[in-house]
Parts: sequence; structure tokens; C-alpha cells
Amino acid sequence: MPLWKAAPPEVYVADAALYSEENLKALGETPWISRVTACIAEAQQLMQTLPSEMFTVTALGNYVIAEVCSTYAGVQQRWLVVQSESRKQADLKQLDKRIAKARTKKAKALKNLSAHPFACETDALDAAKLFAKKLKYHRLTNIGVQLKPHYAHPGRPLKGESPQRYTYHLQAALVLDEAAVNLLRNQAGRFILATNLLDDGLWSNETILQEYKNQQSCERGFRFLKDPLFFASRMFVKLPQRVAALAMIMGLCLLVYSIGQGQLRSSLAEAHETIPNQRGKPTERPTLRWVLQCFQSVHLVWVSGRKWSIKLTDTQRHILPFLGSACQKYYFLC
Repeated sequence: MPLWKAAPPEVYVADAALYSEENLKALGETPWISRVTACIAEAQQLMQTLPSEMFTVTALGNYVIAEVCSTYAGVQQRWLVVQSESRKQADLKQLDKRIAKARTKKAKALKNLSAHPFACETDALDAAKLFAKKLKYHRLTNIGVQLKPHYAHPGRPLKGESPQRYTYHLQAALVLDEAAVNLLRNQAGRFILATNLLDDGLWSNETILQEYKNQQSCERGFRFLKDPLFFASRMFVKLPQRVAALAMIMGLCLLVYSIGQGQLRSSLAEAHETIPNQRGKPTERPTLRWVLQCFQSVHLVWVSGRKWSIKLTDTQRHILPFLGSACQKYYFLC
């Protein structure tokens, strides 16, 4: 008799918005995979301090994974710390930009603070502590207070003249906080996936990561529906039935869009051809939105009240054969 292997259960995949103590308890035994929000102190510390030796190479491109057990919200689960090398390089570049921008901004603020007069030394030092608390990538060093005398008249004081009052001015140097920056560099390119699927044999780390990555196609669909070009925000529908009808129409539009984009990419792949993208570079995987934009300016010639011809650009003529015979017929190419 053949041995039948049980099919894996349906699993709900979600982003970090799902991952909260209240939601995890409400899910109960429902299988789920979710991204862990970096706002959780435990998750942030794990991403910043986990040594690279704990990561194992996967077959999914440039991803490496480290598995950690967790009982967050009282739910036994697996945490997968995932690191992408390409994402890491991009994050490091962004981090360097943020550090440079913060350096310019905080140096200017420190200069203004140093010029501010304080009534006593304690006030100046308290202002330095408050300023230091707001620093993310830097720290203050060589903190001191300078005493500045003030006389009754401007200019150089007379010999033996006593000052009328004194003001206290903060002195400090702004330097890079190497310890804090190193933690952020370790965190670059890392994120955490959590799941209550504890069976390693049925759900390997790579399988969980792949399931999470598969939701990107759905996310792109939501971006399509929320695009300002859809003008959905300008429609006012009062009744719940009309809201449902509008959602149905938007879903059908997304379906047609996805089919058209898939057909275009499939035709290009079969013909080993490319079309220019927004930057004029050849691509085999264009978006249908960009292709539709390429056909926004089409000139139609009418003669004696009848359609005579359509003036197309070389790019438009190159694209149309990959959209099917119906599109070619619409533009008088068949």
C-alpha cells in the first residue's frame, strides 16, 4: 500500500502589524508566519548582537538564517533571524547618510548651545546632559564650562575694573559613538520572522522564509489598488453594498492587470526580447503600468468621419506584438 504524507496545513502569512501580544493570543493554534516588529526590545537586541557565526547559508540567493527559540506573549515559537547581503549593503549606505546628516545638524545645534549664556555652572551641565540624551549616533566629550565676565561698558575693560556679572557657557566636542554605530551596523540587512510552526521536518527554515517572500506578489497588488491613479479616494459610497461593489470592481481590475502583465512578460521571455524601461534601459520584466503610460499619447487620424490610421512611435510598434493579436488589431496592425 502506498504511504500518504499529510499535506501541510494552511498558514497565514502577515507583516509586522500582526505581531502583537494581543493578536498572538487571539490566533491560538492557527498556523501563522509573521515578521517581528523591531520595536520589541528583545528583537532589536537580537538583531544587533547575534554573532555572524550562528548564521547558516541557505539555497535562497544571498540569505542566511539563524534560528532562536522564543516564548513571546506566552506562545512557544521559532524566531528566524534572516540576513540579506544585498539588503545589508543598501542599509549600510543609508546608515552612513543618516550619520552624516545627523553630524551636520547636531554640530550646528551644539554651536548654538555653546553660545547660549547660563546663569550657573549647574544649568550648563544639565543642558549638556539633555542634549546628549537626544544624540543617536554621536556623544559628547571634553565637557566643560567656561566663565565669561561682563562689564558695564563695551570694549576692553579698564585696568582694575571688576565685572558686573558672569555667564556660564558650555564647551564640548561632538564625536561618533562607535559602540552605538557598531550595533546598528550589525543590524543592517537583518529582520526576524516568527512562527508557531515548530516541526522542522515539515517546515524548514528555508520553507518559512520562502512562504514569507511569496506574499510580495500580494503586496504589489495592494500597492496597485492604493495607487493615486485609481482615484478611489475621490469616490464617495455611502452604503456598505456599494463599498463591496467598488472593492469587487477594483479586484477585477487587479486581476486583468496581473493577467496582462504576466502575458507581456511571458511573451518577452519566449522571444528573448526586451523593451525599454523608464530609464531607457532594456528589461524583460516591465510593469504593465509603465507600458500603459507609453500608450498615453497616440494620434488617431480621421478621414471623412472614419478612422483612417493611427500614428505610433517605434517603441509602441515594438511593444504591441507582445500584447497579443487583439491589441494589434485595435491599433490597425492586423
